[in-house]
Amino acid sequence: MPKLRSETIGTGDQSWLGSTHGLRNARTEVLDISTFTAGTHYPNGYIPSGFPVAIVGGMLVPYDVTVGTVTGAGILAGHVLTDQQVVGTTDFAVPVLDHGRVKAAKVATLALTGFVKPIAAKSATTIVYI
Repeated sequence: MPKLRSETIGTGDQSWLGSTHGLRNARTEVLDISTFTAGTHYPNGYIPSGFPVAIVGGMLVPYDVTVGTVTGAGILAGHVLTDQQVVGTTDFAVPVLDHGRVKAAKVATLALTGFVKPIAAKSATTIVYI
């Protein structure tokens, strides 16, 4: 018998979206769950909608707002589009919004990690922050 589990899936609080542009074109990337901390990045058991991410080694990691970071985590790849439940330590695919409009003050991690919209052109996506 396969291991089955039941879950309720929702979109989360998407008040951080400034428009519907880009929603249908969100790309799929694999999230490296080992780079996220349960108490810091997903205290409620899920990566929240709007969470800013970067790509390091071909996988999503938490975006690092530190200017001049050399890890690659300082280059914003986009925002996790919907709440993503974390189950165990297995990496998993998530939808990433990488273009459109985002309300910077409403980004999910504002209270958790102090999101700051990218200033340097190389650190930004085609997202317009309002």
